[in-house]
Amino acid sequence: MKRIYIICSVRDASLETKAALEAYADMLEDEGHQVYLPHRDANQKATWLEICMENGAAITCADEIHIFWDQKSTGSHFDLGMAFMMDMLIGNKKRVSIMEIGEAGRFTLEDGKSFKRMLIEWTEEQDKSGLYETTIDDIIVEYKRK
Repeated sequence: MKRIYIICSVRDASLETKAALEAYADMLEDEGHQVYLPHRDANQKATWLEICMENGAAITCADEIHIFWDQKSTGSHFDLGMAFMMDMLIGNKKRVSIMEIGEAGRFTLEDGKSFKRMLIEWTEEQDKSGLYETTIDDIIVEYKRK
């Protein structure tokens, strides 16, 4: 069993994106993993500070970080910074996977100096270390609206 933290947009995520993320989390949980999905698991009525503390605790405990990157999501930037600090600077190693939903999330090497490019470099650095073999995975999740 792995503990997995999903970095993703919360406030501005569409209902379709949230449903796809929930289906992805359900799939991982069906495989026996413990998943922390911020819009589902964090107390969204708490203060910003409390949410950041709660998410930080979950990131600290996670074995893996699955990133569904949204450049506009300030919360994702914050969570990414916490995960990066723990993995690269403190040594609390995490397997980092870049996940994609649809064309909006596509990563390319031509992204220049950007968070997308840094994510690619981070996973490449993990590959070089031999600790993890990482890939950019295409995630296609089917769901039905109730």
